[in-house]
Amino acid sequence: MNLANLTFQSVRFLLLPFALLYGVAVWVRNRLYDKQLLKSTTVNMPIICVGNLSVGGTGKSPMVEYLLRLLKDEVKMATLSRGYKRKTKGYALANENTTALEIGDEPMQFHLKFPDVTVAVGEERIEAIPQLLHDRPDTQAIILDDGFQHRAIKAGLNILLTDYNNLFTRDFFLPTGDLRDERSSYKRAEVIVVTKCPATLTEAERNEIEAEIKPLLHQQIFFSTIEYGVPYHILHPQQDYHLHKQLEVLLVTGIANTEPLTKHILANSYTYEKISFSDHHIFSIDDLKEIRKRFSKMDHAAKIIITTEKDAVRLVKFKEELEDLPLFVLPIRHRILFNREEALKKTVIAFIQQFSRK
Repeated sequence: MNLANLTFQSVRFLLLPFALLYGVAVWVRNRLYDKQLLKSTTVNMPIICVGNLSVGGTGKSPMVEYLLRLLKDEVKMATLSRGYKRKTKGYALANENTTALEIGDEPMQFHLKFPDVTVAVGEERIEAIPQLLHDRPDTQAIILDDGFQHRAIKAGLNILLTDYNNLFTRDFFLPTGDLRDERSSYKRAEVIVVTKCPATLTEAERNEIEAEIKPLLHQQIFFSTIEYGVPYHILHPQQDYHLHKQLEVLLVTGIANTEPLTKHILANSYTYEKISFSDHHIFSIDDLKEIRKRFSKMDHAAKIIITTEKDAVRLVKFKEELEDLPLFVLPIRHRILFNREEALKKTVIAFIQQFSRK
């Protein structure tokens, strides 16, 4: 462990009293919901919640996209997100003129990649869902993006994600750890997905993790790995670029967990440099100047700039400034391991179909 990580972990340990207070507050809130002193509203339609017990980095957005690819041709889908770090408040419905500043980067990403899917944002889901259904009455199912802790709405199917490298079973409350909910809250999920697994995960490792999580009888557990696609130009998606071992990469990111991404870049290029911003960073013209400056100093013959899809929706506003830059977007998606993709699809489809039979 390097000095920076050691210092970070030491500071987190010193914050243990605050973590204990936070844990008590979470425990009290959950008990109030369990005893129905705080009410959860049930909506008479398929509500699928994709969430986690920790802060950031478990792959919620790629999982929402995975479900949209799975369902969009069979069901009239909608997504509802909080719209983190957007510059607006309240309910908003994406349209052809919407920007990431209005609805947030992840919802904007859904909107751009799935133009036939209704994309809405709203901090108060209990108010936003009726408004969404009023605006799009043909909606047949809604995916709640990052809604596991928001118990005011009771989803019919909860898909809980946990990072292979930071399982919720080994974590602790903020700010000492990354948990924002109790470990025992995993029992509310119908589906658990261990994300960001090595593609070479063995049956023995799978069995060890399942034994550690201890899924209940009604719970299904799946394992997924990240697959990276071919980078495409941020302004000209039809123009792609295959990574190769003679390539120098400038990696520009504003995401919670860059480790899988940097490993992929390192394995598929000659070398790379990285400019890291905070998660959901709103890029400025000064940031772009710094990116251009760093890129110009790279002296390798073959060089490009790589960013993530989530970052791209916050960078694309600088169209004129980006026109002459080789800035490429690296797409990612979940792949379900152990030939269990069909089992997950059947679970989701069966959940939706039970409403059509009523």
